[in-house]
Amino acid sequence: MSDNNNHPLGKAPWLHVIISTGLGTGFIPGAPGTYAALLALAVWYGLYLTVSVTTLLWITLILIALNMVVGVWTSNVMERYWGPDPRTVVIDEFIGVWIPCLACAIPGNHTATFWLSVLGFASFRLIDIFKPLGCRKMERFKGGWGVMLDDVLAGIYALIIVSATRIFL
Repeated sequence: MSDNNNHPLGKAPWLHVIISTGLGTGFIPGAPGTYAALLALAVWYGLYLTVSVTTLLWITLILIALNMVVGVWTSNVMERYWGPDPRTVVIDEFIGVWIPCLACAIPGNHTATFWLSVLGFASFRLIDIFKPLGCRKMERFKGGWGVMLDDVLAGIYALIIVSATRIFL
């Protein structure tokens, strides 16, 4: 999370505001990153309920790739208006949730998939908040790369936790 929590939000292009704030979840008081992550999880779980697990894996990979490209781009634009890594820019939370979801879907087992996805969400959020094991160092990258890469690494750590849990289930 940014230290730039009280920076005045200047006028910015509306498309970037909508994208970078995770459809406005970045404006929800209290824990905007958590609300954005919950929205990302809801999108993923909705997809799980409607497509095959194989299709879901491909969709999730595509979402991750697109989110990375769009997230870096829109975060770069938003930093020009709102300063470095503003708290309201939460597009990075989506990628952080979708990475551990790569190991969550179990065909025909909605209960296990649900709990694994909750574990992925919770693991990601805890890692993202406390930023251990190099996550904080990722924020040193300039612009949108710094915004996105700490959440990518936190998502990878959460993916390891979910994968290990799934092995032991």
